[in-house]
Amino acid sequence: MSIKLNIIAFFSTLILLTSCNGQITKQKIKAENIVEGDKVTKLGKSIMVIYQDKKNVYWFGSWETGIYKYDGKELVNYTTKHGLLNNRIDEIKEDQFGNIYFSSANATSKISKFNEKTFTTLKAVPSENWKLKPTDIWFKYSYGNTGKVYRYDGNTLFELQLPNPPNLSNPFDVYSIYKDKKGNIWFGTNPVGVCRYDGKLFEWITEEDVTEFRNEGANGVRSILEDKNGNFWFNTEYRYGIYDNTTLKNNKFYTRHKSIGELDGKKDSSLNEYLSSVIDKNNNLWFVTYLDGVWKYDGAKITHYPIQEKSKQISLFSIYNDNNGELWLGTHKNGAYKFNGKSFEKFESSK
Repeated sequence: MSIKLNIIAFFSTLILLTSCNGQITKQKIKAENIVEGDKVTKLGKSIMVIYQDKKNVYWFGSWETGIYKYDGKELVNYTTKHGLLNNRIDEIKEDQFGNIYFSSANATSKISKFNEKTFTTLKAVPSENWKLKPTDIWFKYSYGNTGKVYRYDGNTLFELQLPNPPNLSNPFDVYSIYKDKKGNIWFGTNPVGVCRYDGKLFEWITEEDVTEFRNEGANGVRSILEDKNGNFWFNTEYRYGIYDNTTLKNNKFYTRHKSIGELDGKKDSSLNEYLSSVIDKNNNLWFVTYLDGVWKYDGAKITHYPIQEKSKQISLFSIYNDNNGELWLGTHKNGAYKFNGKSFEKFESSK
């Protein structure tokens, strides 16, 4: 009789557990908050950064109105009401699994992650875990002269303190982060120069053109670019040769060369202070200035592309080269522009 009761009790418990598990699963599915966003007809005005993901979907980051997603048909806007961490977006990046990440200078020690369904917030952990892995994603930290950056390894968002250059103790911010062809990470700062991290060593370039103060303020290294020859450009008129034998003789890992300089025909060149740069499919270098349009450098001559609206120069912020080799511009107050082969024209999602 005792055995029979035990068997009945066992199956009753099993049925109860199965029932409970079923309820939990249903609750999870029902409670899952799939974010759809708001369908809109046009981009916001302050489109600062542009990114095209592995599925060829475009993401436009605003400084005021969050994120815009464009799949070629529909334009969808995501803001804090949908779970986005902040409506100002400074960076857009993607991991190997297709998750999209958004960072904001207004959100300290946090990053937004979007998995095509929901937004989650990654909180940074203060750490000294400096490593260099191919799948790591690096982000800028919020401004405030902290000298910090984020490294995300897919599990943990590490908050790391970049060391000061030798013989310099100035407080600084990190304005740009760039991964070169060899996998090294470069950090452009304001105002202590450029740092290369190879997984073991931190090596600094502190020449005057990457640290000097201009117009009563530090310009900062906002753009880092490696060209087809392995030379580096740090939003100045100088070109830096890296890894060559000459530098080793001088106990430096770089050589500094005068390059584009005053090719635009101006004594005080705007090319000394460009904000963003890319290389196109023909290995031309493109530079974006704040109020003097876009410049293309083919290695011999430079071509100017003014960007105007109602006959007035508009303020630019970034240039982006998409998966198809097409060029885009992000602006402060005039949305996004796209290159048609001859000039840049304002992007309209309805086209």
